[in-house]
Amino acid sequence: MRVLRRTPGARGRRPRVRIPRAAIVLLACLPGLAAVLVLALCANGVGRGATAAAARPPVAARPAAVGHTAPKPHIVPRSAWLDALSRHAQPPPRYDDKVVAVFVHHTDSPNGYDCADAPRIIRYLYAGQTGVRDWDDIGYNFLVDHCGTIYEGRAGGVDRAVTGAHTQGFNHRTAGIAAIGTFTAGMAVPRAMTDAIAALAAWKLGLADVDPRVKVRLVSSNSLSRYASGTAAMLPALAGHKDGYMTSCPGAALLARLPDVRELAARLQGR
Repeated sequence: MRVLRRTPGARGRRPRVRIPRAAIVLLACLPGLAAVLVLALCANGVGRGATAAAARPPVAARPAAVGHTAPKPHIVPRSAWLDALSRHAQPPPRYDDKVVAVFVHHTDSPNGYDCADAPRIIRYLYAGQTGVRDWDDIGYNFLVDHCGTIYEGRAGGVDRAVTGAHTQGFNHRTAGIAAIGTFTAGMAVPRAMTDAIAALAAWKLGLADVDPRVKVRLVSSNSLSRYASGTAAMLPALAGHKDGYMTSCPGAALLARLPDVRELAARLQGR
């Protein structure tokens, strides 16, 4: 490499370096290599000079964050309970960026059903909510029967953060899980049902690495909830419907089981 001599007007300037013609030809013939060199210079900070960049010690790679996820439980699709005769026309689903809380409900319907009848019961719930209430779809994202079978509720995809219509003021970034039946004080809550709710909550919250035992920040979108619209509230990540709305849902018996459900969900996440 040949270095040019300083000229009289170049006092204080760095000596210019002439790149040999062979090197220029090589870069022209290998544009991929040239692009890599340019990207490397940008990454190291050209503004401080190549010498400073070269002297800087390499940055150690950060270890990947370890999330707390849980296996996805089996979920029966909508097609098992919604037939063409019952289906209503509806707008496309709406989505949030993630699910950071789940609200547990009960359907306030009779308990003495056979689990084989659960699809028919869900179809009736759908008809009531889309007919009498004029909703665009069933409000709950998921429903669970007393045998522990989990059903897809609201349309949009069980793996996605579908915006539900289950908790006044707190439908965004949450999922609604409805226990099929009535679980007021003194009613038995089947273990299979609470185990299924825990598994479902562990999986959905684990997708955002949320601990089911903590409280999360949610912003009310409706003053008909317990909090005025725009108010930020700290609510359980695994909450009862009554935590966000003036109601006794999901019933005193199921509410009493939620601490155990939270603990099981956390264990399923490996916490």
